[in-house]
Amino acid sequence: MIRRPYAVLALLTALNLFNYLDRLILSAVLPRIEDQFNLSHGASGLLATVFLIGYFVTSPLFGTLADRGKRKGLLAIGIGVWSLATIASGLSHSFLELAVARAFVGVGEASYATIAPTLIDDLAPPERKGSWLAIFYSAMPIGAALGYLTGGGVERVYGWRAAFFVAGAPGVLLAVLCLLVAEPVRVFSQTRPSVLHSWRTLTRSSLYVRGVLGYAATTFAVGGFAFWVPTYLFRHYDLTLANANKGVGLITVLGGALGTAIGGVCSDRATRGLSAGDHDRRTRAFLRVCAVGAVFAAPLAVLAIVAPTSKLFFVFFGVCEIAIFLSASPINAVILESVPHEIRATAMAVSIFAIHMLGDLWSPPGVGILADHVPMQSAMLILPIAIALGATAWWTRKGTGHG
Repeated sequence: MIRRPYAVLALLTALNLFNYLDRLILSAVLPRIEDQFNLSHGASGLLATVFLIGYFVTSPLFGTLADRGKRKGLLAIGIGVWSLATIASGLSHSFLELAVARAFVGVGEASYATIAPTLIDDLAPPERKGSWLAIFYSAMPIGAALGYLTGGGVERVYGWRAAFFVAGAPGVLLAVLCLLVAEPVRVFSQTRPSVLHSWRTLTRSSLYVRGVLGYAATTFAVGGFAFWVPTYLFRHYDLTLANANKGVGLITVLGGALGTAIGGVCSDRATRGLSAGDHDRRTRAFLRVCAVGAVFAAPLAVLAIVAPTSKLFFVFFGVCEIAIFLSASPINAVILESVPHEIRATAMAVSIFAIHMLGDLWSPPGVGILADHVPMQSAMLILPIAIALGATAWWTRKGTGHG
């Protein structure tokens, strides 16, 4: 059995890395798929939409189940489903087959993304919660970067289908390890809250609602960038697909990992001296870290998009990545801190549903449809606007109350 908290954190972080590697493989090879199936940019964007439909529609179910029983079995099932569906993506011979496979990738990832943070929240010491979540969420940019690098490198030698096989296979083995995790003891209340009561509790928490709304706005932007940046570099700056993915991958792993680490340190400093039970002030401190990052990220995103050369694009985009990933750890701390302990998995699930329903469900097809009618550079400019809206939702005063 895997009992040591740091060992569980390491396993969950490794799995989160493969989570994002599998997710970003599609973006890395998207121009080849467009050519293979003769797709417009708008149709290509729908591949992200069907993934997200599978993702956010099933996340509330996984959240409810996790709040009421064992979690590691649900984790293992989810990881197995997304890994097998990634392999199936490489076997697709039509747009419909690929779309169905991507939807099942979303279903599998919904289980993991809903449950894993609650395990970390149970295991992390209160004074180190920001840093532990930062370690876990640092796998997002690293996994995304590996998705770009793996997709670009494997596609160049073996073709786009092989990239999905390489990405999906390790997850099947890692799913088995989840069954060996010794779950932390949880104290359930005498009467478990109904689903309706849980949802009402969430909507009445103003800090939770503001956190999720800002998260949705920035997710709109991040999802749009993640899906379209390799294609934008390939078509706007005439980079080779391999070089475009290499550049995006390196920028993502450096900027994203650095931003996530800084965000974790800032979160711990912002909550230093606050007791574990002072959830209101701790939540507001986490929100301020998120807001500061978004304030800097919005103009940097504009500068990247309008940059005259690919080198300048990478410079501005790299600093933008650092700023936007400052929120990776604290925004999830907001979700966990702003709700009663017994409905944390439900809170994670509802936030996943909301940020994708209001966020990146629309940005990949939205940018794609616009790019079918205007230059892609103009279409991409809707993304920084969303970051600015996120900063507005997250900004909060230091005092107590509803400010």
